[in-house]
Amino acid sequence: MNKITINFKNAVAKYRVFLKWAFISTFVGVVVGLIGTAFHYVIELSVEFRHENQWVLFLLPVAGIIIVLTYKLLKMENDLGTNLVFLAIHKNEKISIKTAPLIFIGTVLTHLCGGSSGREGAALQIGASISSSFSKIFRLDEKDKKIITMCGMSACFAAVFGTPITAIVFAMEVFSVGVMYYAALLPCTISAILAFEISKFFGVSEPHYSLLNIPDFSVLPTLKTIALAIACAMLGIVFCIILKKTGKLYKKIFKNNLVRIIAGGVFVIALTFIVGNYSYNGAGMSVIENAIKGEARPEAFILKIIFTALTLGAGYKGGEIVPVFFTGATFGNTFGGLLGLSPSFGAGIGLCSLFCAVTNCPLTSIMLSIELFGIESLPLFVIAIAISYMLSGYYGLYSSQRIMYSKTKTEFIDTNSI
Repeated sequence: MNKITINFKNAVAKYRVFLKWAFISTFVGVVVGLIGTAFHYVIELSVEFRHENQWVLFLLPVAGIIIVLTYKLLKMENDLGTNLVFLAIHKNEKISIKTAPLIFIGTVLTHLCGGSSGREGAALQIGASISSSFSKIFRLDEKDKKIITMCGMSACFAAVFGTPITAIVFAMEVFSVGVMYYAALLPCTISAILAFEISKFFGVSEPHYSLLNIPDFSVLPTLKTIALAIACAMLGIVFCIILKKTGKLYKKIFKNNLVRIIAGGVFVIALTFIVGNYSYNGAGMSVIENAIKGEARPEAFILKIIFTALTLGAGYKGGEIVPVFFTGATFGNTFGGLLGLSPSFGAGIGLCSLFCAVTNCPLTSIMLSIELFGIESLPLFVIAIAISYMLSGYYGLYSSQRIMYSKTKTEFIDTNSI
């Protein structure tokens, strides 16, 4: 009788937790989904305006001044960006609600005026900032605050980029490499899918691409794919080093935040005119699409890294993920073609492999490959992602990311990414 009573109480407790998170994650999904959808459209409008009025590139230093002054006005000069979200999970650091409007405005200004950045990194900050502020409303403890923060991240990522399964897995996988927070699976699933459906309702399209001339899963194409994955792992290390070193160099040369961001704007303007086109300003989604269609300039991946480092290192806002997609797709197109792979297929492999190399998230990368490209060539994508994950070492975009287990041994190491 006592055992029956205990089991009944346990069952009731589980259903209470289920109902609690079903309600909270629904609330987060709806609110963050609406804000994420708005963010998507404002970014799209700013990009469209820049394409029609290319003179706004000259306003990039002015945009930088506005970004620095707004952060200073709200006393957020030392904001750590996406790394603060990691610290909120690892060390219960507080994420200010002020982060959401600041990164929203800063990212829009950066895209409007031609800075090279993405929007998914900003989406993670917006979602985490908004959802973590709800923890007081729902009277959540420190452990549940982590789950609601992940809910917001997955919801905003899904709304902005349109890949809900990738968003769910990424929110659970990215913080501690080798350990996934499965307690957040249901909450992240509900919030991400709801946010995704809301964005679809308002007309945000799902990104799905068709790769051309996909090779058979046989020995020679597999060897070529392995070679491309090895190259992407090395490129991932280079990408992370350049971005981090550029930021440190900026701070060493330009001590003042205002001077630093103005200088960065001038550098981006000058480099744009040296290159002679605007393909490297903004996120560059059109270049990614062309690379997947089989068209890319051989120097594109190098230039995108430089443009992104000059932009983000100076203090402009946005994120690194779409520039990673740009770099991976154009590199895969070029190097894959040299290896004898279809440039289109190489672009797909390069995009997902480089994403894995810089985020240390192999499961997320596999989900990304499925949502973007389907399952026709899934075995080759899985092989490429696995190789890229192992050979990229412990480098990563986010310095606060924890590497819990070794990539080569069943060994607990618990160290920060490089």
